[in-house]
Amino acid sequence: MPDEKLGPPTFGVLPGAAVRRVLAGREKQVVELVEEAYRLHGEGRTVNPPSYFLRFPDRPTGRIIALPASVGGQDAVDGLKWISSFPANVARGIPRASGVLILNDPETGYPYACLEASLISAARTAASAVLAADRLTRGGRRPVRAGFFGTGLIARTIHSYFAATGWSFDSVGVHDLVPERAAGFAADLAAAGQDAVVHDRPEDLLRACDLVVFATVAGTPHVTDPALLAHNPLVLHVSLRDLAPEIVKDAANVVDDVDHCLRAGTSLDLAQQLTGGRDFVDGTLYDVMTGAVTVRHDRPLIFSPFGLGVLDLAVGRFVHQAAGHSGDLSVVPDFFV
Repeated sequence: MPDEKLGPPTFGVLPGAAVRRVLAGREKQVVELVEEAYRLHGEGRTVNPPSYFLRFPDRPTGRIIALPASVGGQDAVDGLKWISSFPANVARGIPRASGVLILNDPETGYPYACLEASLISAARTAASAVLAADRLTRGGRRPVRAGFFGTGLIARTIHSYFAATGWSFDSVGVHDLVPERAAGFAADLAAAGQDAVVHDRPEDLLRACDLVVFATVAGTPHVTDPALLAHNPLVLHVSLRDLAPEIVKDAANVVDDVDHCLRAGTSLDLAQQLTGGRDFVDGTLYDVMTGAVTVRHDRPLIFSPFGLGVLDLAVGRFVHQAAGHSGDLSVVPDFFV
């Protein structure tokens, strides 16, 4: 948070290496931060406008998204995540996603920090998925056969958050459109002592697992057969556009925010268009956390998180504060004239 002295606040910059150092080993704390952010959001103590998608007619696979948000509470913060997704980057040998997170002082409106955002985004996404898996299986049997559909940074981070928060799996299946990536993820899992299986056919992965994580860059649904989920797994639909609306409309659906999730061509948006309403949505994760919604297990249970900007701000504020204490924050003198 900015200094109390008169005049503009100092401006700090935090590169990715410093963000990684702060987040390392703090998975449980990040999950707690995300849970608190969801509570504040459910209580109406946040502002989270619709995300803005910047798309390019000459580059249809790429996009840049602006996520403005405000988090209230004891450590209030405003800000913006500006994050791009260019899948073609993978072939260039650089990550698909890149971005920055700007933190603003609620008192003056001044931005006071710029943080590398892809690691923060991956951490809050993983924390959200693990929190949902915990809340949606409380009082019942936890999944023991996990499957990862897509094996990039998000999938790897989600698995690491599962491991760091006490989850264990009898087996982990992996599938990726690029076989080498799936093989690399499986090899890393095996090196860590986890039984891992590469599934060449996505159908085999889906049938074999009682927990499925979708972490792809799919723009349109590609899983269309309801029989693949007939064993009623828990599905963490992180990438939002993998499942056909016919599957979604007949499942038990929990989201992080109804209005956000049912827009922008997500599988839920397509299900809304198909059915003409939102009755297929059981409620939000906050509803589950507060007991307002009872989880159904007689059908596939799908958690679809749009990825709220308030989560990035909650984690980013923590990273900024921790980096300031550790000396990792680079202050830019006289940034504001």
